[in-house]
Amino acid sequence: MIGISKLYCGTVEPSDALRYERKTASLPSHLLQFSSDKKPVVVWNVSQRCNLKCIHCYAHATSHASEDELNTSQGKALIDDLANFGVPVVLFSGGEPLMRPDLPELAYYAVQKGMRAVISTNGTLITPEVAHTLKQIGLSYVGISLDGMEKVNDHFRGIPKAFIRAINGVRHCQSYGIKVGLRFTINKFNVSEIPAIFDLLEAEHIPRICFYHLVYAGRGTQLVHDDLSHAETRQVLDLIMDKTLSLHQRGKPTEVLTVDNHADGPYLYLRLKRENPKRASEVLELLKMNEGNNSGRGIGCIGWNGEVYADQFWRYTTFGNIKDRPFSEIWQDTSNPLMKKLKEKKRHVTGRCATCCWLDICGGNFRVRAEAMTGDIWAPDPACYLTDEEISKE
Repeated sequence: MIGISKLYCGTVEPSDALRYERKTASLPSHLLQFSSDKKPVVVWNVSQRCNLKCIHCYAHATSHASEDELNTSQGKALIDDLANFGVPVVLFSGGEPLMRPDLPELAYYAVQKGMRAVISTNGTLITPEVAHTLKQIGLSYVGISLDGMEKVNDHFRGIPKAFIRAINGVRHCQSYGIKVGLRFTINKFNVSEIPAIFDLLEAEHIPRICFYHLVYAGRGTQLVHDDLSHAETRQVLDLIMDKTLSLHQRGKPTEVLTVDNHADGPYLYLRLKRENPKRASEVLELLKMNEGNNSGRGIGCIGWNGEVYADQFWRYTTFGNIKDRPFSEIWQDTSNPLMKKLKEKKRHVTGRCATCCWLDICGGNFRVRAEAMTGDIWAPDPACYLTDEEISKE
C-alpha cells in the first residue's frame, strides 16, 4: 500500500511515525504501514456469499453461503485470539460481508476487544438502517468497491443499478458520520474512468480512495491479458499523482493510495527526486519504514472456513485452519517452509528482483502474480514496470 497523498503531497513526515516509536499498538491508523513490529492486519472473508457477480472477484464469491463457514462462536474465538496477538485491524470482507446476519455482532465484538474494525463491501446493501447500525458498532472505516462510473461499474459488477446503489451506500454512511472511501481495481476496461472517479470524489466529498493494481487470482485470472502494459501503468501513476496534487492544492485534501504493486514506491520517489529533492529524501525514509509487500508478515487472510493464507489473494496455499490451531500460533509457525521464506522473502526472490536496488523498499512485490504467470513463486513480479536502468541504482 503506497500512500500517494501521504508521500507525494507531504501529509506525513518521517517524524510522525517516529514519535510513536513505530510500535503497532500506539500508532494511529493512518501510520500503521510504517510500524517496525509489523503485527498483521487481518482480512477475514466472513462469507463466500455475495449479491453481485463481479467478473474480477478474487474470492470466487457465489450466491450462497459455504456450508463450512465459521459460526458466530468460532468467529468470536478467532477475534479473541487476534486481539490477544496484537492484531491492530480486522477487515471484514467476503463475498459480501453484509450478507452475513451476525456481521454487526462480530464487528462490534472486535471493536470491544480494542481492534479497529473495517468493512470491505460493494455498498449496495447499505440502507439508512444498516448505516445506523454500522455507526453504532464503532467502525473505523467502510470501503466501498466501485470500478468506474455507472455503465462500466455495472458491467464489472454483473448487476444493473449496482453503481447508484453503491453511491447511495456512500451517502448513507456519510449521513451518519462514518468514514467511507472507494476501492477501484485498475485494468484496461476502466482506466479511462479514473478522471471521472476523481470528479466523483470531489462532488460527493468522499475523503479516501484506494486504487488497486490487478492481481491474478480467483476470477481475476480471466483478466490477465487485460492488465495494463508497463507504459500504461506508468501513465496512470502519473495521472493519479497529478489528480491527487490538484485536489490538495485546491484545498480539498483527499487520502489517495495505490495498492498491490510496490513498484509504485520507487516510481513516486524517482519522480519527486526530479521535482523536489528535499521531499524525496523524506519519502525515501518513509518507504524504508513501509518495507513494501508484507504478505505472510504484515498482512494475512482467514477464509470463511477458517483456513489461513498469506494474503487475501493467495487462496490455494493454506498454512492451517483456526478450527484446529489459533491464528496466532499458525502465523508464527515457521516450520512450514513457505511461511518461513515469506518472513524473509527478500533472501529468496530471483532474477531482476534479487539484484534490484529497491528490494528493501518493494519487498519483492507480489509473489502471487509471479507464480500465476511463471509457475515460480520466487520469480520477478511481471507487473513491475521499473526499467532495468531504474532498478540498477538509486
